[in-house]
Amino acid sequence: MRVCGIVGYVGHRPALDVVLAGLRRLEYRGYDSAGVAVLSGDGLAVERKAGRLANLEARLDEVGRDGFAGTAGMGHTRWATHGAPVDRNSHPHRDTTGRVAVVHNGIIENFAALRAELEAAGVELSSDTDSETVAHLVARAYADGDTRGDLPASVRLVCRRLDGAFTLVVTHADVPDLIVAARRSSPLVVGIGDGETFVASDVAAFIEHTREAVELGQDQLVLITRDGYEVLDFHGEPAPAKPFTVDWDLSAAEKGGHEYFMLKEIDEQPTALADTLRGHFAGGRIVLDEQRLSDQDLRDVDKVFVVACGSAYHSGLVAKYAIEHWTRLPVEVELASEFRYRDPVLDRDTLVVAVSQSGETADTLEAVRHAREQKARVLAVCNTNGAQIPRESDAVLYTHAGPEIGVASTKAFLAQIAANYLVGLALAQARGTKYPDEVAREFHELSAMPDAVRRVLGTTAQVQALGRELSDAKAVLFLGRHVGYPVALEGALKLKELAYMHAEGFAAGELKHGPIALIEPGLPVVVVMPSPKGRAVLHSKLVSNISEIQARGARTIVIAEEGDDTVRPYADELIEVPAVPTLLQPLVSTVPLQVLAAEIARSRGYDVDKPRNLAKSVTVE
Repeated sequence: MRVCGIVGYVGHRPALDVVLAGLRRLEYRGYDSAGVAVLSGDGLAVERKAGRLANLEARLDEVGRDGFAGTAGMGHTRWATHGAPVDRNSHPHRDTTGRVAVVHNGIIENFAALRAELEAAGVELSSDTDSETVAHLVARAYADGDTRGDLPASVRLVCRRLDGAFTLVVTHADVPDLIVAARRSSPLVVGIGDGETFVASDVAAFIEHTREAVELGQDQLVLITRDGYEVLDFHGEPAPAKPFTVDWDLSAAEKGGHEYFMLKEIDEQPTALADTLRGHFAGGRIVLDEQRLSDQDLRDVDKVFVVACGSAYHSGLVAKYAIEHWTRLPVEVELASEFRYRDPVLDRDTLVVAVSQSGETADTLEAVRHAREQKARVLAVCNTNGAQIPRESDAVLYTHAGPEIGVASTKAFLAQIAANYLVGLALAQARGTKYPDEVAREFHELSAMPDAVRRVLGTTAQVQALGRELSDAKAVLFLGRHVGYPVALEGALKLKELAYMHAEGFAAGELKHGPIALIEPGLPVVVVMPSPKGRAVLHSKLVSNISEIQARGARTIVIAEEGDDTVRPYADELIEVPAVPTLLQPLVSTVPLQVLAAEIARSRGYDVDKPRNLAKSVTVE
């Protein structure tokens, strides 16, 4: 797997300043190493350094930035796969003459054969990466044959030889006012400014300068100059590209006075929820963003699959409870990485709901393609306008959470839950399993959730104090029932991601079937309680579970709705959240678990925004 941050620029400003500023906003995509290449009349200046971007900037100060004076350049932050995160494996990579430079996001699956071919021809490779092969192949194509002296044609030729998923940005010292970029199943966008043009793996890289952008399609190549851009396919034919305007500004990608991005994004969750819901109930009906499915198509659905990874998968588990309750349709929730490998039973009457924050998640994208091959209908839930998964889907519902810089998902996760509820209501509406006034009532209750989450955020001091107390714990268990079970899984995942602690989430009813053996004196156990009003039977059973845990000396941390006095005697620490309808409870009960994980990680001295070994978007399998 790899996901990296890429920035390319041709314009009138000093390229090094533009590229470094862009990399700072993309460092969440990879922080094992960083590098830059700047084109000027004197050739190609390259510097790269293992570790955080700060290491690269210190190195540039050491060698002097005067050698990087040019108005065209590119940069890269890396999340390592092929080759350890050391200087020689950092990007950009160059050919043996130093005239060609390449940065790469993705994975080249046939790189071993390409490397062997180059070595047989006498080329000495200086890194362990798959990426370096591209620099040598482009240089060879540029030097010989039909593509001699033609950089775009040379890149197209090489792209046709590559297997896998990739974004490539290529420069050549012979053409200092041109950058060539290409994509296959990996994100790449173009930014259009006044006398300047950008390419990047995320619009955050250039949002300081322009909101006007262009999304590239699959197997497309773009040529950028200061005067504009040209999009071609890999065979050199003109290709369509879709312009769009970014609907958020630079301030949305800055910390805004918060200690770290994740805390800012936790605080932004009421706005993310409100923005996700806005505009989706009009004329007494639920409406989607891009609807290429008719009501009849939705009425014909007889089975739903939700496919996703990580936190998005947990949002799908929540969706299962709501969709089945509202529509009476069977719902299966699948890890996207397993979906196509187990030969799922799909047909034209199957709806596959693909949930992905980036819209580029490789496992989920491949699950979508498999579903389409089986003639199933696909509805995407995504936070990124124009990404690959929405483009390949029959309908789209965008989560308007804005940019999420912290690697561990918070506001995007809550927005996904809300969007999944909208999908369930759209199905219920089309199938007639809920009357229009019932759909309106459910949407009205959902619309009250931003205020409920805001109330939770006003009471997090208690949770932060608890996080500081638990920072020395060896492990934490999480228990839940019904929709509280996915919340428990998400709470455990957050703690693993941020604090590197052993944490497990369980369905509380399974406690006696094995996990109770883990209970020991002092072990923190977080319990997500259902409402005593909505699910009284489940509530009483979970009280029994807590009693069993307490009897064995564990420390019980209970999340319960305000006024639930029956659980108070069983809670060593009681965290109260607003009373909301049962199906909507994950939107409030998840928030304390996010805060808890972040505070434990901070207290242990870890980087909350950039947990080790993780990257924001996994764009290859």
